Amino acid sequence: MTPMTLALIVCALLAQVPNPVAAINAAKDAKAKTEAAQKKNSEALDPAPAAPQGAPKPAEQKPAEQKPGGQAPAAQPPAEQPAPGAAGGYTYDPAGRRDPFVSLIGRGGDVPVPGAVRPQGLPGVLISEMTLKGVLRTPKGDFVALLQSPDGKSFVGHTGDKVLDGAIKTITAAEVVFTQDVNDPLSLVKQREVRKGIRPEAR
Repeated sequence: MTPMTLALIVCALLAQVPNPVAAINAAKDAKAKTEAAQKKNSEALDPAPAAPQGAPKPAEQKPAEQKPGGQAPAAQPPAEQPAPGAAGGYTYDPAGRRDPFVSLIGRGGDVPVPGAVRPQGLPGVLISEMTLKGVLRTPKGDFVALLQSPDGKSFVGHTGDKVLDGAIKTITAAEVVFTQDVNDPLSLVKQREVRKGIRPEAR
């Protein structure tokens, strides 16, 4: 291709563009905007830590002053850092949910609520903690039970008396039948009967 032909082609192309200066300026403007956006993105990805206004500058380390004898003072041990979580340790709030450490196959009525204040007397004793020491017949003809708690205290139980996890249903000459509340969430039965007989050594 001869230079004359090339010059004609360039002239023809320039003749098709109505205002080449405006096109060049638009291209330069687009390039500048692209570079500014790239710079902003790079600053966002790798921000330089800016010192807060009014923050004191780190104190310059002064050389250790020597004592008159020429001995340098003993280096002071660094201040102990508090262990992480020591000040604001994590605490678990059950908020009425089941204790995850209580076995699901265990009897829910036999598990006392931790931290709960028990009532005084017979209403503060679990059925599983009681020992039947004897049964007495009253002048009216009904029976009363002599029950003992784990701390050695004795109680007289009547039919209908409340205990910590249930109530006394019936008392016969040989045993006491309790109605125990079942707190197991997987159990369909909400109450069950627990029978306690008189132990041979208690007779």
